[in-house]
Amino acid sequence: MNKPSFRPLKNVVDDLHSSLHVRTLNELSLDGRDLCCSDVHRPGMALMGFMKNFVPGRIQVLGESEMAYLISLDRSDQYESIQRLHKLEAPAVIVTSGLDVPPRLIETFVEFDIPLLGTSMPTEEFLQAVTIYFNDVFAPRTELHASLVDVYGMGMLITGPSGIGKSECALDLVERGHRLVADDIVEIRKASEEVIIGRFRDVLQHNLEIRGVGVINVQAIFGIRGIRRQKRIELEFNLQHWRDDQDYERTGLERHYTQLLGVKIPRIEVPIVPGKNLTVIAEVTALDFMMRIYGIDAAQDLNRRIMETLRSGDGLQNYLRNDRE
Repeated sequence: MNKPSFRPLKNVVDDLHSSLHVRTLNELSLDGRDLCCSDVHRPGMALMGFMKNFVPGRIQVLGESEMAYLISLDRSDQYESIQRLHKLEAPAVIVTSGLDVPPRLIETFVEFDIPLLGTSMPTEEFLQAVTIYFNDVFAPRTELHASLVDVYGMGMLITGPSGIGKSECALDLVERGHRLVADDIVEIRKASEEVIIGRFRDVLQHNLEIRGVGVINVQAIFGIRGIRRQKRIELEFNLQHWRDDQDYERTGLERHYTQLLGVKIPRIEVPIVPGKNLTVIAEVTALDFMMRIYGIDAAQDLNRRIMETLRSGDGLQNYLRNDRE
């Protein structure tokens, strides 16, 4: 599953009505209209006739300067300016700062079939907030069968085949003081080129399914300290059935990675055998990767000391062989 190529304009307006106080200013229906672009734009130059390099399909925002310019025009020039917004295929126009729109302008927007919206928020504040909203709405998304736990502040994605013990590992981590983000289905969105965020599916929330026990409500049992709504995913903790013919990593010098929505994150493959304490391994893994962030790499440091010892040992042997006394 990836990001939607469009979003119904009516849904967008409903979302912005509650969060950014957006309301409709003309009688045009929003049904059947789609928003295909996450960008918003102030069309100052386009209103005056300079259309070069303007990207079509964006919501246009009219602040105090744009509205003052439109109101200063006569009827025919106003018509031409709004016609230019129509040529830009503006799915909607939003007037900020609670500015009054003259009836003749409202009629012209209706004539060109452009929904006119308004908000009481100042222009710059609205632009910042609506940009954050669109970045979230149009962000690439996917879902993964896994568990996500905040372990010492690091988002650990616990993966593996069905029935291997992902939920049990997550439950044990929560019991030890860590925080559950999601179990069974993790919704993932790409927040930036290097950041992916995981959260729970709304219908599941903070429930865990433990085979043989059933569904348990983590928040009800462990309280607010045992959960969080979302977390950046920084590490995959992959559980695997033990295979005798598999050569598992033992030094940590060889790094493994996985790609989620184009973002590369470290991947640790942990074979399951009876008696192995997965929770402690998960905690130590999270701490070890935190140390790497701070420049402390245990595997590399050990390898360096071994090589220095070997070089030192060769020099000593050469000295002893050539010592004739």
